[in-house]
Amino acid sequence: MTINPQPGANQELTVAQILAMQSVIAGDTPRWSPDGSRIMFVSTLGGTADLWSVSPDRDFPQRMSLGMGDVSFLASRIPLWSPDGRYASYLSQKSGNDEVWLWPTNGAEFQLTHLGGQINSMNWSPDGRSIIVANNRHGSYDIYKVEVPSGESVRLTSDSRYEVNPVSTPDGQSILYVRMNESWEDHQIVRMNQDGSEPCVIVEDSDFFDYSYGGTFGYPLVSPNGDSALFRSQRSGFTNIWNAQLNGGDPQPIAPEEADQSEPAWSPNGRLVAYVSNHNGTLSLRIADAHSGESRDIFSPPTGVCSAPQWSPDGNSISFMHGAPTAPNDLWVVSVEKQEARQITCSIPAGSLQSRFAEPRKVEYQSFDGLKINAYLYAPRDRSEYTKYPGILFIHGGPTSQFVDDLQLQVQHLVQRGYAVLLPNIRGSSGYGKAFEELNDGDWGHSDLKDVLAGAEFLKGLDYVDADNMGITGTSYGGIMSMCAVCFAPGSFQAAAPMSGYADWPELRLEVELRHLKLMDHEFGPYEQNSEAWRRSSPIYTVGNATTPCFVLHGEGDEPRSNASRAFVHRMRQHYKTVRYKTYLNEGYYVRSTENLRQMFTDVADFFDYYLKG
Repeated sequence: MTINPQPGANQELTVAQILAMQSVIAGDTPRWSPDGSRIMFVSTLGGTADLWSVSPDRDFPQRMSLGMGDVSFLASRIPLWSPDGRYASYLSQKSGNDEVWLWPTNGAEFQLTHLGGQINSMNWSPDGRSIIVANNRHGSYDIYKVEVPSGESVRLTSDSRYEVNPVSTPDGQSILYVRMNESWEDHQIVRMNQDGSEPCVIVEDSDFFDYSYGGTFGYPLVSPNGDSALFRSQRSGFTNIWNAQLNGGDPQPIAPEEADQSEPAWSPNGRLVAYVSNHNGTLSLRIADAHSGESRDIFSPPTGVCSAPQWSPDGNSISFMHGAPTAPNDLWVVSVEKQEARQITCSIPAGSLQSRFAEPRKVEYQSFDGLKINAYLYAPRDRSEYTKYPGILFIHGGPTSQFVDDLQLQVQHLVQRGYAVLLPNIRGSSGYGKAFEELNDGDWGHSDLKDVLAGAEFLKGLDYVDADNMGITGTSYGGIMSMCAVCFAPGSFQAAAPMSGYADWPELRLEVELRHLKLMDHEFGPYEQNSEAWRRSSPIYTVGNATTPCFVLHGEGDEPRSNASRAFVHRMRQHYKTVRYKTYLNEGYYVRSTENLRQMFTDVADFFDYYLKG
């Protein structure tokens, strides 16, 4: 007998309470001031995007700037201190395009650049007299040098390929940057003089797709003595940190392991490298000897996610971000010698909300071909032995992405509403090696969907799960898998809620922006030679098979992608299939604002209640 949980049972948290559990740090990596007295970060405290700073001894954060611009673009705001501490620089779209703004510590902020394009990366010169940026004013990203404070700019490169992630050598004589090939799969690290002359390739790296056009590969991090540079590579089968000598020679891994590594940072004396190591979704902070490769954990709780490590100017401490499945990201500082860590910011609001969140359990199950799939299992707290809870498969975006030990707000809401939720890292996910990432290439909606279906069977085998009522949802690639489940595996789920998904790859390639086109070429192969794979992975062509009620949701903006979802809804309605459709105002294709997220979380849960709880 199935007993449906009553609304509000077990002190159900409201959507507003759940969404209040968001990090106060909303932008790029927090940065130490040159004198070590403050750590600067971007935040939306008070509802606007601004620069804030806090003492490493933990005082109340202080606002530095007033109005950085559109909150939706925070991921690329790149707050940086000038080497002498006179300025804080950041990106803003207050003038319509990405431009560099400077906030003097003793004056009013002002716009430095007037390049008129988009800026995706930047760094200061060691003497603080200029900033080097990657800007796409002329159709592809090139490197520019901008004088401070005049704003006079000089274009240093003009290749048709993307050239990004510039950084100066410590002596100020050279600039290193990353050049990508046309498919964004191969990278070169190029060294040139400060005036752009005598460019020379010092590192060649291949077969590492860069969906973020430079953001995945990262900056070449030059050592403090200027003789080598760190970079990320998959040449070992995992994404590890490698070190290349600037005067030539084969690159060497810093601390090789069968795990993905990210976010390296040199210690000020160049003897140590801090980085993040990912083991099945638990991301620990480690340091390695730059010469011997000996490494050790410096902050490694049993569960959680570390990110954004930065050394203090004196080299005695490392700041980093840390979050967990029941806590948003906050700023922490750990002493290198004593390994004593202290939390600097606190994002958790009052009201003991954290104690009422569900702690997930890491599980694993076998897919159709014996492949082991790792997953997170969320179950309602204080569940009754007399209650059967409907199950939901929650699929991540990507597909080259991964569920980790972080806070999943929508999942927590579904659990509060009385659902058992499984978050699987199906084939195609990152974090388990390059070979695992490639297992669904050209095969979306088939082998990866079988991993999802195996996860559903795992859920059905739990004694507290209602095996007759299963749902599926997710955003982007998660929305794609939800649409694929409706069309390629009819009847496997009793409700599906694809959020910001895609259903027709051949049609979408004619409308979508370059970034998604590069992704599709990488995943399916060029269309001219692989059109059948593109079509085979598109659920829109088999909607006639659908038996699962479907609720399609996305933001109202980004017309080409919105058209793709509308076409799926239209095709479902042509075939008299059960489908609901809703868009959210003042959004792009993805829903990001707190107000709209609050409504979307409620809409999805209400839809599942209707079809899975009867």
